[in-house]
Amino acid sequence: MVRIRTQPAHGLHLNNIYRRHHRRLMHSNFHPTAALRFRPKLVKAARNFLARFLIDQEDVVGNAKYMASEAIIAITYGLDVQPKDDPYITVAEEGVVPLALAIVPGAFLVDTIPLLKYVPAWMPGAGFKKKAREWTELSRRMVEEPFEATKKLMAQGVCSSSFVSDTLVKMQDVADRDDAYREDNIQGVAGAMYAAGTDTTSSIVASCILALLDKPEILKKAQMQLDSVLKPGHLPDFDDEASLPYITAIAKEALRWRDVVPTAVPHLSMEEDEYKGYRIPKGSIIIPNGWAMLHNADVYPDPFTFNPERFLNEDGTLNKSVRDPGHACWGFGRRICPGRYMAFSEIWIAIASLLAVYDIKKAVDEHGRVIEPTHEYVTGLVYAPKPYRCSITPRSKEAEALIRSASAQEVFH
Repeated sequence: MVRIRTQPAHGLHLNNIYRRHHRRLMHSNFHPTAALRFRPKLVKAARNFLARFLIDQEDVVGNAKYMASEAIIAITYGLDVQPKDDPYITVAEEGVVPLALAIVPGAFLVDTIPLLKYVPAWMPGAGFKKKAREWTELSRRMVEEPFEATKKLMAQGVCSSSFVSDTLVKMQDVADRDDAYREDNIQGVAGAMYAAGTDTTSSIVASCILALLDKPEILKKAQMQLDSVLKPGHLPDFDDEASLPYITAIAKEALRWRDVVPTAVPHLSMEEDEYKGYRIPKGSIIIPNGWAMLHNADVYPDPFTFNPERFLNEDGTLNKSVRDPGHACWGFGRRICPGRYMAFSEIWIAIASLLAVYDIKKAVDEHGRVIEPTHEYVTGLVYAPKPYRCSITPRSKEAEALIRSASAQEVFH
């Protein structure tokens, strides 16, 4: 196959120079070694995730979303979030919804008829212009408000390490030598991190729990390994990762089974090309089919079954000959998800922590009848499960006490 040079297809992207600057800032902060410094924030968010199930055991999707939001805001801005109705999460959610709608190919007529961008807003078919004005204001608040909050804390000398604070400090030393280190670039990357990292991560965790409802034997095997590795009175940490290959296999299978971005982000071919005899004209929109790659029966036998053991050898160690789902689930090329190492760590610690202290079962109605999960999903750029009912209860009184003691938020005690 001849290499296809592409660029993002959607017109809202910055120019190539800004994109290159943004990629540089992301890579310097989230390559595998650099991302390790944010792991304590992932652990904190995961433990608060556990505590939320003591309050509402049935809001799986909501609890997972809040955990992902808490982790992203802590890592990006160094801000602590409130246990409920946090204003920064609210602003970010309002700002990211329009992006999720607008980025879907063909969502608006102007995607098909570009000339519509020149017509007045009052004309039929140009309603997208009014929406764009409203969405621009929401996006501005999403980008500016937490950024200014971080700068204020830095001025007071009380801001914890984060992408924004660390990069602003570095900017003072290198801005004259590196154009990427400009405040507008840092602010833009910070806003993009929330948009890219909340729905995706939370959807994978929620899908994993949904899968375990139909596979209790997988849950029991995972708990047996956790019980054999963890010291009494301790929750999982990243130091335990090498000793918990079954948890790692579950996380990998969660990424593969219900691919969270099935069609990946559309790109535009920058020159004419050919693939397996098919001509690809310059200017074509290229939509990678990640779902097909991750459900290819030649690579993953019985692909629609949730089976973490496909990633394990007979002795229980990770089988490196099985293709890692990362080849398709994080995107492609230069614009592959730069936060993928941190995202996998967040998924891993959330799953390991939850299974260590909670039993997960199907819910029952008032007559004791089992409520079968529907496996209904919201379709769009992000493939996410709709809210579903289940029973998530502490495995023991000792487990409940451990959850309460590990939570960093007083409201849970």
